[in-house]
Amino acid sequence: MDDRAGTPPTLFDWEFASDPYPAYGWLREHAPVYRTTVPSGVEAWLVTRYAEAREALADGRLSKNPVHHAESPGARGKTGIPGERSADLMTHLLNIDPPDHTRLRRLVSKAFTPRRVAEFEPRVRELADRFVDGMLRDGTGQADLIHEFAFPLPIYAICDLLGVPAEDQDDFRDWAGMMMRHVKPGQGGGPRGGVARAVKRIRTYLVELIERKRATLGEESAADDLISGLIRASDHGEHLTGNEAAAMCFVLLFAGFETTVNLIGNGMHTLFRHPAQRAALQQALARGDHALLDPAVEELLRYDGPVEMATWRYATRPLTIGGRPIAAGDPVLVVLAAADRDPARFDAPGTVDLARRDNPHLGYGHGIHYCLGAPLARLEARTAFATLLTRLPDLRLAADPAELRWRGGLIMRGLRTLPVAFTPGTAPAAQGK
Repeated sequence: MDDRAGTPPTLFDWEFASDPYPAYGWLREHAPVYRTTVPSGVEAWLVTRYAEAREALADGRLSKNPVHHAESPGARGKTGIPGERSADLMTHLLNIDPPDHTRLRRLVSKAFTPRRVAEFEPRVRELADRFVDGMLRDGTGQADLIHEFAFPLPIYAICDLLGVPAEDQDDFRDWAGMMMRHVKPGQGGGPRGGVARAVKRIRTYLVELIERKRATLGEESAADDLISGLIRASDHGEHLTGNEAAAMCFVLLFAGFETTVNLIGNGMHTLFRHPAQRAALQQALARGDHALLDPAVEELLRYDGPVEMATWRYATRPLTIGGRPIAAGDPVLVVLAAADRDPARFDAPGTVDLARRDNPHLGYGHGIHYCLGAPLARLEARTAFATLLTRLPDLRLAADPAELRWRGGLIMRGLRTLPVAFTPGTAPAAQGK
């Protein structure tokens, strides 16, 4: 750290959660590789500059496997996805390295193809219209955009993609809400230990569902869903084990819904705060011109993306990052939110430019661990923004921005609620209605 820099900013309090970007700006300038204690008690290195962040994401010396973590007894088990260790769901793409990572990703990719994502677009559009219809039927012209739209859209979409039967999807919504500590307004913060219980319930259900689908694979009526595809997937005679399949479904659920909840919520919050940019996108969509939609999603990912820090990495040997010596076993957290506002890489990084052309953001990672579900998340985001801005043209923030509360966390960044208002009588019908 630069001895002339002064006192480092306070990290991980509520003020930081509301707006971490000033603190990240200080770290980028004065301590771009910074050792700190995260809220769980683990000491870790934060990497905040774009160049070092991109290199670290692809550095084979930084393992994803927690076995390399030289953790202290007081911090044992406090890295990774909450609840995954106790539920025996550790064997997934976020926790393993090559060659196991190469094998599992190759197998999973066979069931998670661009064709499958493209064919899913009508269903995502149907879901988006369904939730807007629900907001309109309420008749009040007010809604919580997180609870009534951004949260259920990816939950039901990933359930459909995985092949969770319709009669079980409401249970999945409840379990997912417990995982994110997301509860209906007025229900408080949920019971203690709810995250771990929800993860165990999801695992139990997934194991049973996988076995049911495995038993019917040879029948003509066998489903063509992602879980069935994972069971069928093989490479040179290798198949996913039952535990690997359950862990992969779990991480696809975890990574496939919370990131999209935050992308939609953070993105709409950004559009509300930048009315000229929102108006340009909305006017283009009203003309039937969707050319701005793709770069807009990328800019919203860069400016205030859903993933604040990349998932945990651990040094397998001594190495140097940004001039700082990292010991073997040290945890490293690449701060995507800081890297994506680095002025050394992005022109006017604190400015929202939905038409930004040079935008190689790190919102979905980089290297072999680049997010497998990024195409689906982008599809859901494009559909969500287009649906909201066209069907609710006067949608507006119905709260003081300073009073909005953000969920405290390390990896994800998202709003607890996003109160909005609109005029129901002005809402155009969904396409095809």
